[in-house]
Amino acid sequence: MHNITMNMPPMVQTFNPDELFTRRCIWVNGPVIVGAGPSGLAVAACLKEQSVPFIVLERENCIASLWQKRTYDRLKLHLPKQFCQLPNFPFPLDFPEYPTKFQFIKYLESYASYFNITPQFNETVQSAKYDETFGLWRVKTIRKSHSGNCSNEFEYICRWMVVATGENAEKVVPEFEGLQEFDGHVMHACDYKSGLSYNGHKVLVVGCGNSGMEVSLDLCNHHASPLMVVRSSVHVLPREVFGKSIFELAVKLMKHFPLKVVDKILLILARLILGNVEKYGLKRPSEGPLELKNTTGKTPVLDIGALKKIRSGKIKVVPGIKKFTRGKVELVDGRVLQIDSVILATGYRSNVPSWLKENDFFSNDGIPKNPFPNGWKGSVGLYAVGFTRRGLSGASLDAISVSHDIAKSWKEETKLKKKAVASHHRRCMSHF
Repeated sequence: MHNITMNMPPMVQTFNPDELFTRRCIWVNGPVIVGAGPSGLAVAACLKEQSVPFIVLERENCIASLWQKRTYDRLKLHLPKQFCQLPNFPFPLDFPEYPTKFQFIKYLESYASYFNITPQFNETVQSAKYDETFGLWRVKTIRKSHSGNCSNEFEYICRWMVVATGENAEKVVPEFEGLQEFDGHVMHACDYKSGLSYNGHKVLVVGCGNSGMEVSLDLCNHHASPLMVVRSSVHVLPREVFGKSIFELAVKLMKHFPLKVVDKILLILARLILGNVEKYGLKRPSEGPLELKNTTGKTPVLDIGALKKIRSGKIKVVPGIKKFTRGKVELVDGRVLQIDSVILATGYRSNVPSWLKENDFFSNDGIPKNPFPNGWKGSVGLYAVGFTRRGLSGASLDAISVSHDIAKSWKEETKLKKKAVASHHRRCMSHF
């Protein structure tokens, strides 16, 4: 036989279906999960356990893109691993109590492989809207083709939608007067990897949360001179108390005492172990660390060595910024300091309001309006995972709740469909 492909014109041989179809409509027999970070993977795994089909949409080219692409190299989990594992899959026994960034990424990749979760990568959700006429969600996306020559549009139709993009989807970059005139290097902490290239530099770190503290510490360890901007009050707690995680201690205390009492205990322990941090420019908030976390989502800093550098003067604490000029920064106290670089450890925010249309489940800042533990379920088949402000443990609890709720509805609807098909079949047979 002749090989007919030998006589085909070149256009046929290089045919790429991605470039032919620019728009497709896809029915999903189950939920659409938006986001392939730990939250999205947790929901997907729990749905697998319930035998519910789904699709996971991810705008990046990998799972857990925040961890893989937007974290610094020295990062470790701030809490012991038993509080960070996802449902039905413990950490390996040989992992340390506080796994590194790279170990956690390996754990997540093993998680996705074990549960056979294969997200649709390079696909960005443009809009998601509930169609009241048909009682279905319409999720419109743009997918980059493998060749990169074009982008294709898709519309997914589904009964349930899970928002798993998380609280940290987009970086927050505040506006500062004169920053455009500053001729040094400026970056957000999400782009910072290591202090290796900052040897001998004066670096202004804007922000004093866990990222700001750890970036300052890393810069210090690489022989840079960090100046850390503390614009507001902050709680600094020891990561461990007498060899035990302070978070684990707080969890145990909460079983026996009211929140305000636990907060007082934590602050007494912090004062005994860390001393009076206010004399170094780290003023404590009037609310306790747990109360503040519950009401505002602001996480206390768990010290892993930065405070020692602050005491020694190797990390200098400075007040808020008034403006930048060429190679310099003017502070609110009138001082003008010469600096080489700026790192904005100014946090992240949710991006849900930019694509979820006409829905009152989320507030304007992209967080569910109902506080934990009731923020995982909205109306008309809408769910949220990873917005508890309680880290990975909160996301895991939400994932379990969401999967059980969807599985119940999905199984009921599947049973009704089978009955309807059987009834239709019987009617058809009766005509013969």
